[in-house]
Amino acid sequence: MRSAPLYLRLQDAGHEVRVAISEALAQGTGAGLVTQGADWRQSLEWVGRDGIILFEAVSEGFGAVQDDLRRQGYRVVGGSAFGDRLENDRAFAQALLAGIGFPAGHVHEFDRADDALAHIAARPRRYVLKFSGPDFASHDNYVGRLADRRDVAAMLRAGAARPGTRFILMDHIGGIEIGVGAYFDGTHFIEPACLDWEHKRFFAGDMGELTGEMGTVSTFQGTSHFFERTLKLVEPLLCGHGHVGYVNLNTIVNEEGIWPIEFTCRFGYLGYAVLDPLQTTGWDTLFLRMLGAMSSSLETATGWSVGIVVTTPPFPWSRHDLAAPVALPILFDGPAIDGRHIYLGEAGLSDEVLSTSGVYGWTMVVTGVGPTLRDAQSDAYR
Repeated sequence: MRSAPLYLRLQDAGHEVRVAISEALAQGTGAGLVTQGADWRQSLEWVGRDGIILFEAVSEGFGAVQDDLRRQGYRVVGGSAFGDRLENDRAFAQALLAGIGFPAGHVHEFDRADDALAHIAARPRRYVLKFSGPDFASHDNYVGRLADRRDVAAMLRAGAARPGTRFILMDHIGGIEIGVGAYFDGTHFIEPACLDWEHKRFFAGDMGELTGEMGTVSTFQGTSHFFERTLKLVEPLLCGHGHVGYVNLNTIVNEEGIWPIEFTCRFGYLGYAVLDPLQTTGWDTLFLRMLGAMSSSLETATGWSVGIVVTTPPFPWSRHDLAAPVALPILFDGPAIDGRHIYLGEAGLSDEVLSTSGVYGWTMVVTGVGPTLRDAQSDAYR
């Protein structure tokens, strides 16, 4: 549960909010800030058919659960079983995208390391190794550096692909990485869409481990042309699957065209924090519009937003991988919380003190906005 500021915002707007966290190591996240329950199923009677249920994750079969709840008449925002498959089954997603006109032939799926090694031996070039399924972190993937593919081969020989694991080898494509995202109301995307540029390496200069995300630039300004050529084409695929929530398509753009990389079919962090300062439509209103209860539009501000992730150990790993302390106090030299700039992630109250919590060390995101990218960056750093 990394969207505590969203829930706090809804509470401030007069809504009653309850949160259920299924991950045992994350129970401290949001503690003392938002009412928590042990099991979301126990709150179904409380939320009723007039309330709204939000799912953050794509794991544990939550997409199928959401589909079932919608069939029962509950109003659910988050994702769907189809959205889960788009995000987790990389080869499936690439095949669908190829079927609607995106480039094909650069993605190859395997479930045996020996078969993948034979493939790259016959086609020596740079590759990107990516795993399918919800149980893999960003640092499990590997972006090859060597043109003769020796580094990717070494990763496979070292056991990076566990037996029975499905994975893809993607031809390395040079260019600019651009994401395009929008909220889907079950039938159409709510416009405008956003464009984003993610920084995923642990350090500046595109160095260090791959992480979920270290910082992101985003805007709703001038996005329609790219949206029409990319995510808008996915709209017919989503229709009929009951998906209600945010959808992002990450791509590489070069002189040869637009190359899709992967989907995110859920509310992301830090995506939520970066987009929030530019959205003048309130989250409660946006939820209703996604559920078809109001006009399907989104009011946004012009300009740019920059989000910077502030982390604590065990990031970029997790407490599933190694031991790391939690409940460390979060202290500010100045005003405790600036609601426009500070978006808490894995944090909660411990003995009435704001403290770290959770699994990953995603402690908070600091955002900045401005009419130019440099203005937004300076605002975030300040």
